[in-house]
Amino acid sequence: MSKYTSPNIPSPCYVLDEALLRKNLQLMQRVQEQSGADIILALKGFSMWSAFPIVREYLKGCTASSVWEAKLAAEKFGREVHAYAPAYKQDDIDQLLPLVNHISFNSLGQWQRYREQVKAAGVSMGLRINPEHQEAETELYDPSAPGSRLGVKAESLEGIELEGIEGFHVHNLCECDSFALERTLEAVEKRFGHYLKQMKWLNLGGGHLMTRAGYDVDHLIEQLRGLAERYDLQVILEPGSAVAWQTGPLICEVVDIVENDGKIALLDISATAHMPDVLEMPYRPAITGGGLPHEKAFSYRLGGNSCLAGDVIGTYSFDHPLSVGDRLVFEDMMHYTMVKTTFFNGVQHPAIGILREDGSFDCVRQFRYEDFRDRLS
Repeated sequence: MSKYTSPNIPSPCYVLDEALLRKNLQLMQRVQEQSGADIILALKGFSMWSAFPIVREYLKGCTASSVWEAKLAAEKFGREVHAYAPAYKQDDIDQLLPLVNHISFNSLGQWQRYREQVKAAGVSMGLRINPEHQEAETELYDPSAPGSRLGVKAESLEGIELEGIEGFHVHNLCECDSFALERTLEAVEKRFGHYLKQMKWLNLGGGHLMTRAGYDVDHLIEQLRGLAERYDLQVILEPGSAVAWQTGPLICEVVDIVENDGKIALLDISATAHMPDVLEMPYRPAITGGGLPHEKAFSYRLGGNSCLAGDVIGTYSFDHPLSVGDRLVFEDMMHYTMVKTTFFNGVQHPAIGILREDGSFDCVRQFRYEDFRDRLS
């Protein structure tokens, strides 16, 4: 029996494996120590605050994409808070400035509108730049795609006095390797290198999947160290996926099996509500013991329990026939998946738990009807 299918773990449930999270963080600590870069947690990718006591042992702080994320970082993490959003309203700035150490603006107009207020608050100001260099494979996740609303192009900075700007923020990677970073840095230096000498910091955003098997960590360290030495600035990384990469599954249960051009197993989870990237990106999540269609003896389409006709995860095969009550383990569900869930259809939301290093299990959150009700009015 898998450690994730213990009867102590409810179904459905997201299960964070504490030992695997710590392993990722230890690798990140090595990167920080050997490169001199700071690594902070991107809450947009992983905001499971019950795990923050572990993350806080290794990372310098958090980066927030909204006022609410900044409040979560200040309240539950308690170290540095960096902020970036495509646009801020005045009320956002008023709430953010008491919370953050760094704030990056997406446009010259936003910076010019709020710079005096930010300067008076003593918060370090940055500007997001667009290196006009594409590395992301999926356009939905490509900030450097043509027509992108994210970041200032080099041509827009010509003749602009950047007094008060202490750093640049650049993010164009998505689950990329260190060689994609190297190519991005070449583009950044080509278009913005003459500004970097006057900067105190350079935030390289996320998408650095350093905890994936086969990632060249030494090459990453070399890139970060060389950049800091060339321009005498503090390099910052803010990965989300890499922190929680392969650190735990979504556990579910077979509720029914029906026939329509083959067997269909209905589960107590929903792709659209609980794994939206399956439909949005799209991608095929791995199941422990599951194979490709017809690779193994028994094939099933796996469907969610919402009324959306397309709430289908895909077709998988298994060594043994599935039965009502069987549990399935969808792997690698900690990063992005949890933060993008919804209460669509009022479907039971998966619980959230932590499998501790000593083998014990803590269910840190179970959702109730009132959680669904209070999202509405």
